[in-house]
Amino acid sequence: MLSNLEQQPADALLALIKLHNADPRADKIDLGVGVYRTGQGATPVFGAIKAAEQKLVDTQESKSYLGPEGDMGFVHALMPYIFGKEDPSKDGRIEGMQAPGGTGAVRLAVALAKRSGVTRIIMGLPSWPNHAQILGDLAVELVSFSHAGTDGKVDMDALRGAIAAAQPGDAIMLHGCCHNPTGIDYSEAQWDEIAALIKAKGLLPILDLAYQGLGAGMEEDAYGVRTVLAAVPEALVAYSCDKNFGMYRDRVGAIYVMALDAAALNRVLSNGHALARAAWSMPPDHGGAAVRLILEDAGLTAMWLDELDTMRARMRQVRARLAAAGQAGNIDLTAIGHQNGLFSVLPLSSEQILRLRSDHGIYMAGSGRVNIAGLTTGNIDKFIAALAAVSAGT
Repeated sequence: MLSNLEQQPADALLALIKLHNADPRADKIDLGVGVYRTGQGATPVFGAIKAAEQKLVDTQESKSYLGPEGDMGFVHALMPYIFGKEDPSKDGRIEGMQAPGGTGAVRLAVALAKRSGVTRIIMGLPSWPNHAQILGDLAVELVSFSHAGTDGKVDMDALRGAIAAAQPGDAIMLHGCCHNPTGIDYSEAQWDEIAALIKAKGLLPILDLAYQGLGAGMEEDAYGVRTVLAAVPEALVAYSCDKNFGMYRDRVGAIYVMALDAAALNRVLSNGHALARAAWSMPPDHGGAAVRLILEDAGLTAMWLDELDTMRARMRQVRARLAAAGQAGNIDLTAIGHQNGLFSVLPLSSEQILRLRSDHGIYMAGSGRVNIAGLTTGNIDKFIAALAAVSAGT
């Protein structure tokens, strides 16, 4: 029976990693993998995480099961940062559960939406590729619209049109900040309009907050989520600690539900627990416990926020340097300075992307998505020169 399965294409990004690793050139540049890197090209463990993990080693007395909801101390410790310090539970209407990374949180949010009757989810493209894969695997229809125009700005007309054409029972999925892959975010005024449009149409918002703190700051990056939640009666929020705590391989995430009232919230969570039990039984504990210990300790919290500030400042510096370069051949880099987070998309053809790889040792996704953190003071001039050469056809 297993021989009936069809061969699936290899994951393009994983294949890119192998190609980069096999490249012997000392000056090769990896802009594909979506992890933060320092100016020296490293992806270190946060000092705050190291301290919290040591505390776990010294004090943890058991590794017994926690249940499908995971570490609720971790779940609750994040809530003031996501929903605001004043009553983050919104009078008992918001509660959450731990998930295995942001991917697990998104999948559980979509599964909950489907179980509640949602058959279509509206989402801007391009988006994180796994969004569409999750929707496809759960047999939920993706209704797409253009997230941004060729001018490097969000396409509000496309979003307005998609919401206007929505059907009763539809959901809409939006990136909370630091849009992946474009880096093009909504302004506060645009979020205000989006929240009003979602409310008027009666859509269920699914908000993916995977990069909080990497855009403008922890408070600023929560504006969109908080604005939408203030306007609607119910919503789902998927959260990832992979980037802002550097917990990539430990799979640390959470899903939050805002319901009409406490009774409805309990019903939704009971379904969430059942779906989680069937999918992964319970989430991995170590990373969530480390994050909880950080957020319970004022000193470790301050250390973490300082490390996060350093990350954000470095990415802003890289973006400013690219924007200052202006034109690189036929490519205008100025818009990158106004974008946020780890990623931006360059208007390159597949042939140009292959030439960057073969002629210059520069590796990026086939979509033209680049990881800004892969650029350093030591390689950024080479990157700009290579872009100019390839885009000009020289």
